[in-house]
Amino acid sequence: MLTIGDLSRTTGVKVPTIRYYEQMGLLSPAERSEGNQRRYTAEERDRLAFIRHARDLGLTIEAIRDLIELSRHPERPCADADRIAADQLAAVRRKIARLKKLEAELERITTHCHSNQIRDCYVIRALANHDLCEGEHD
Repeated sequence: MLTIGDLSRTTGVKVPTIRYYEQMGLLSPAERSEGNQRRYTAEERDRLAFIRHARDLGLTIEAIRDLIELSRHPERPCADADRIAADQLAAVRRKIARLKKLEAELERITTHCHSNQIRDCYVIRALANHDLCEGEHD
């Protein structure tokens, strides 16, 4: 059995986050020792590692909850898990596209400025006046 501190060190997940995952139902409530310390099993350690990896990939709490539920039924087809991963991939691609637009606009406004004084600074003017932007980037 692992204490919450041991679990935190083993998985790299902070103690408050472990408590949060318990509150969100991603981890089962920990057993308690006679001294009321939380005690975790190797299975719960593995579950927490799964959750951390899923969070590192940007999956939402709800998606992780769904994946945990799916993992409880190993005989089921993995189409639902594939769909969750594909949805996350699509979200990441949308974010990348948005970031590329932001990158292009920031590059444009930073290279457009050839002034030595703030009163003539294109960056300041472009941030104050959205009409100076080349396109939508929000």
